[in-house]
Amino acid sequence: MPSTSDRPESVWRSRQDALIASLQQQPLLVVVRPDEQDLAGQAGSGSLLDQLRLLQDSGLVHVEVAWRDHHLWSPFIRRLRETCPQLLVGAASVVQQEALAELADLDLSYAMSPCWDPILLDQARRQGILLVPGVFSPTEVMQAIRCGCRLVKLFPAATLGCRYWSRLLVPLGERPAVIAAGGLAVSDLEQWLSAGHDAVALGRRVIGPDGVDEHLLRWLQASPMERRCHPTG
Repeated sequence: MPSTSDRPESVWRSRQDALIASLQQQPLLVVVRPDEQDLAGQAGSGSLLDQLRLLQDSGLVHVEVAWRDHHLWSPFIRRLRETCPQLLVGAASVVQQEALAELADLDLSYAMSPCWDPILLDQARRQGILLVPGVFSPTEVMQAIRCGCRLVKLFPAATLGCRYWSRLLVPLGERPAVIAAGGLAVSDLEQWLSAGHDAVALGRRVIGPDGVDEHLLRWLQASPMERRCHPTG
């Protein structure tokens, strides 16, 4: 049995392993940014909750909700969990220490940061919160490895290009699992996954006034073999 002082570290490690394993089953995350109407409880046809329910029913597993310093953010997360119990919900855009207490209270499975912040990462780790750091440079990737991060987020991925991550293998010798995020579309999924990225994060442009992107729904409903033979475009 781990001691009390070891427990946050143990939770952090187990959640990291669990998320990596889950992404191996479905290498996709959808990132949403709820607006005021969403936070205030807008429901019904066309609402964010309704669209996320459709994605869940189509097979989506991972959803990140951008954190906001707003008193209705936590209630929205609770409603989302009640509405879509099959989704693995995490927090996105975590860059402030103030967010950590809220994440701990919600007991979210994971959170994402767009940047490398070792102080914030250490604070999250001490609380047992899995905060996946954003990395951009080889130096940041190496620092993440030395901190025990087995999963990182490459951001902004579209700026760096699809082949950037593979080029780091020779100089670094090892790389953690990686989520490509920032500026990517459904049509990029197969290319980026084939290039060695372990998962791809897509922004809210896959959800809009016209509903959920049909290409994303087809991707979710297709088998892995069908995706390889008929890439989404």
